[in-house]
Amino acid sequence: MSLQAYKTAATRAETPREAEYRLFGQVTRALMHASTVEASDIKTRIEALDWNRRLWSTLATDCSNPDNAMPMALRAQIISISLFVGRHSSAIMRGEDDFEALIDINKSIMQGLQGPGPQAG
Repeated sequence: MSLQAYKTAATRAETPREAEYRLFGQVTRALMHASTVEASDIKTRIEALDWNRRLWSTLATDCSNPDNAMPMALRAQIISISLFVGRHSSAIMRGEDDFEALIDINKSIMQGLQGPGPQAG
């Protein structure tokens, strides 16, 4: 089986939650890498920040849809995080802050998408 066929099959077998986890992982790795490059490597930094911003913007747009079945309070929190991500990304680009908060937020979301750990028994 070709690599592309394998990727296609793996994607089809993912649940939406698993796909979200995978996407957050990819974006977070890009942010982590961007946080280690020289400040002069604007392209790497902008691409990672833009990807993260687009992810959060998409989530906020979905949460603003009246047909979204998530609880209103959770939807409001996601929209609020999206707004923070936008402001914080701009601060990073101005050299006023670092990537740590964005990375921490994404890691927290990934932990939530993983669900509870194994139960002691």
